[in-house]
Amino acid sequence: MISCFITNPLTLKRWNRFCSIKRAVMAAWLFAFLIFLSITAEFWANNKPLIMSYQGQTYFPSLKTYHPTVFGQEDIFVTDYRALNLTENGNWAIWPIVKWDPFESNNKVEVYPGPPSNENWFGTDDRGRDVLSRLLYGFRYSFIFSIFVWLISFFIGVVIGAVMGFAGGKVDLWGQRLVEIFDSVPTLLLLITLMTIFGANMWLLIVFSSFFGWMMISIYMRAEFLRLRNRDFVESAKALGASRARLIFKHILPNAMGPLITFSPFAIAGGIASLAALDYLGFGLPPPTPSWGELLGQAQKNFTIAWWLAVYPSLALFVSLVVLNLIGEGVREAFDPRKS
Repeated sequence: MISCFITNPLTLKRWNRFCSIKRAVMAAWLFAFLIFLSITAEFWANNKPLIMSYQGQTYFPSLKTYHPTVFGQEDIFVTDYRALNLTENGNWAIWPIVKWDPFESNNKVEVYPGPPSNENWFGTDDRGRDVLSRLLYGFRYSFIFSIFVWLISFFIGVVIGAVMGFAGGKVDLWGQRLVEIFDSVPTLLLLITLMTIFGANMWLLIVFSSFFGWMMISIYMRAEFLRLRNRDFVESAKALGASRARLIFKHILPNAMGPLITFSPFAIAGGIASLAALDYLGFGLPPPTPSWGELLGQAQKNFTIAWWLAVYPSLALFVSLVVLNLIGEGVREAFDPRKS
């Protein structure tokens, strides 16, 4: 269906080649499904009914916040829907599959962390919070972090690499020294130091990670611009009086996008793994934000009594990284110039 909207013959050939790699297509569908589940997590894991009828009125608690006094609850600030009588007098409710939000503790569990049960399918963490719910919501934060880091760092890398490759000479020489300086910085150690100084914050973490993550793509973009700037079609455009901006954005950059697209799935996978590592060490997202790495950190502290804290977050991380790497292999195969 998507191929119907592709008019460029080369792009269509690449798309068809990607679609011919079944494992990459299956991985892309699975990753899209995981993103859908995480974006719509409130409809799958929540302590509020999706829709309910109470005393003849219909309510949508998952979409709208109702004050407790609407249901006759006094002296509380947040409506406790579990305390309402939703099974008698014509009252009814449709609950999410997982009846826990990622911040709510199950007070019925005798010992934290609690093992998997009928109420908490993947068990609870050391504060009684549902592990499945935190995994589902945690993927949202991991994906948002990795996408923003990928966009910002690749933008910086493309700009710096394009300037070095197109200008050449001293600009390229000093630009390469700048890249070498940034590339020699111990990024993880520096991020831990900066998070210690400025405090845990998702957007600061995105900015710092992007600022120290652009070197790889700048090297590849520089090489592509050096290779393409003296090609015949660029020289012809120069002879016709094309401006530098037109040469870069119309002729060179579109033909240099191969590395950018090819490395994107691997960069997103690296972002997810980096955030999990920082959260595991305690320098990532601020608590009580749902996080895979934070669950793994709890597993390390409770390794002998809470196997579920190690198995399920590790499995979620493993599946996400494998899926993204399979997509990356398919994209790399599709953009292979030897098969164009």
